[in-house]
Amino acid sequence: MPHKHNAARRHHIGKMKFKVTNWAEYEAALRRRGSLTVWITPEAFIGWAAPRRKTRGGQPLYSDLAIETTLMLGMVFGLRLRQSEGLLSSVLDMMGLDLPVPDHTTLSRRARTWKPLSKSNDRQPVADGPVHVLIDSTGLKVYGAGQWLEEKHGVKSRRNWRKLHLAVDADSGEIIAHSLTDQETGDASQLEPLLDQIDDEIDQFTADGAYDGYPTYDAVLRHSAGARVVIPPRSNAVERPNVQASCQRDDHISSMQADGRLKWQTSTGYGKRALIETAMGRYKGIIGPRLHARSFRSQQTEDAIGVTTLNRMLACGRPKSVRCEAPTAATK
Repeated sequence: MPHKHNAARRHHIGKMKFKVTNWAEYEAALRRRGSLTVWITPEAFIGWAAPRRKTRGGQPLYSDLAIETTLMLGMVFGLRLRQSEGLLSSVLDMMGLDLPVPDHTTLSRRARTWKPLSKSNDRQPVADGPVHVLIDSTGLKVYGAGQWLEEKHGVKSRRNWRKLHLAVDADSGEIIAHSLTDQETGDASQLEPLLDQIDDEIDQFTADGAYDGYPTYDAVLRHSAGARVVIPPRSNAVERPNVQASCQRDDHISSMQADGRLKWQTSTGYGKRALIETAMGRYKGIIGPRLHARSFRSQQTEDAIGVTTLNRMLACGRPKSVRCEAPTAATK
């Protein structure tokens, strides 16, 4: 009920307040994100054209670097393929560079076969030592009328959702692994593909109850033998002491039964999982909640370039916030 008759006598928990300690630096970083300054290195100039292929078939004109650059510029400024082609063409003209610009049909076709230049080309160097990994998934709408047609006219749309699975470094806020699947794919099934993308040693792995299960613990411990796994067990979970990998899960079950969920969250640091919710909100707010590509392979390319773009924006600067102390009765 929105208004209870004893609301005045209920215990109210005030909302926590935070303040940004590096506001000047963060404000400058936000301005840099919208800068149209473009640098093209000599290596990029040389690698703009595709290398000659030695097998039979047509010769590609543009390298994957040229395709990625055009798609990334369009994604940053919210442009479609034709407008992205025009933007890059005008930028190269102003720079006085004689480089060919991929047309929109080439961009659409090559997006289905694009591959990143390296496994970790979108990552910045992290601090020495193991990382705290947060994993979760969110839904992205597919381009088209879809949900609106179904709600407005009762027409069953063939367009569904896609699930974006993310792994985030809790300390830097950087997306260190990602995958895009259809809406029917379970979250736990994408755990190992995400872990395969992480080269750093894992100190702590935190996820929600959708990943609860012994296979999750086994996969994380295979990746990093000393990792601490923090996943809330199901309400009807029971201890299984005979299972070798269930040691940590049994500890969570007994701790939650003895002290309750809230104390368990405080003792294990489970509250840090909110940081991946922030990362997913940042993705949808900056990149967008909708996929514009039509084919599934092109949508995966769009997702990968979106993650790369978001990490590079984060590298410009991020806010450092601290919690404000609640005022005492003497200072009110």
